[in-house]
Amino acid sequence: MPNLIRDEYFEAPATRFKRYDKAKPFRHLVLDDFFEPDYAESLLEEFPAFDVEKAMNENGEIGAKCVHDNLPKLGKPYRALDEYIQSREFLGWLERLTGIDELVYDPDYFGGGTHENRHGQDLDPHVDFNKHPKTGLHRRLNLIVYLNREWDDEWGGAIEFHKDPRLPPEQNEIEYVQPKFNRAVLFETTHWSWHGFERINLPEGDDDQRSRKSVALYFYSKTRPPEEQTKPHSTIYVERPLPEHIKAGTELSETDYQQLCGLLSRRDRHLQRLYDNIADQSAHIEDLIAQRDRAMEMVEELRQAKSSQGPGPVTEPGDAPRGRLRRWISRKLNG
Repeated sequence: MPNLIRDEYFEAPATRFKRYDKAKPFRHLVLDDFFEPDYAESLLEEFPAFDVEKAMNENGEIGAKCVHDNLPKLGKPYRALDEYIQSREFLGWLERLTGIDELVYDPDYFGGGTHENRHGQDLDPHVDFNKHPKTGLHRRLNLIVYLNREWDDEWGGAIEFHKDPRLPPEQNEIEYVQPKFNRAVLFETTHWSWHGFERINLPEGDDDQRSRKSVALYFYSKTRPPEEQTKPHSTIYVERPLPEHIKAGTELSETDYQQLCGLLSRRDRHLQRLYDNIADQSAHIEDLIAQRDRAMEMVEELRQAKSSQGPGPVTEPGDAPRGRLRRWISRKLNG
């Protein structure tokens, strides 16, 4: 299988590991000109069109971010990528680069795939979900490769690595990495790897056809170090603080006012999602309690039936509760 990434990145992985391991605010690497040039161009040429049906945000609204998560169906370059990132050669290279053993690729591309972000899109600082929802494997690494050919730093969209977005802004150290063509960012996935990206502001606004394009690849393992262990959780977001220029005594412009309204609206929607999740969990707990109580009742019926039979084998009347209990358990197990 030919290498899709540049040969130089296979040289001296120990040296790059030192850079990765010492990076702040958490372990990461930035790898420019990551893919072989011709291959990077082929990924851009075959990059899928923006599909509004794949651009639904967490509130069920059409947003400015489109995700295609079935790489093998996106064309020959993406099929080659899918095959390459699951190869032992590539995974072994990642392991040497990061010090993480027995890495596994995700054939479901849960949360990954191609990402296209248009004007107005941003991503609040967050830590990613820590376990795969189907396999239960530990999420360990994010590898993102940018594929937008034209980009200006003034347009925003830089990925941000945060020390801790819950700290006061003056204490939260942030490193910015611009989304340049064929630039890869590789970083650990832990409960302290806070990241996001700043709002995209393109020169022609909503009419601008340019976009921030990337392919996002996530890698897992069966175990992880004790210091990285936390309870299973979904993606955890922290809303952005007030803009720096808004202070006591500041006279708000119309732009400032609209920005504040947007921040408050986003926070309200986030809280509503959390309330909905709590309500769903509460309903699930009530259902489990009801099932437990019914099971205990049926066990008690069975005990009483056996007791009424006296010594010896259970006869037909005593078998009725036992049969109901078995049928009830079978229904619950089989949905």
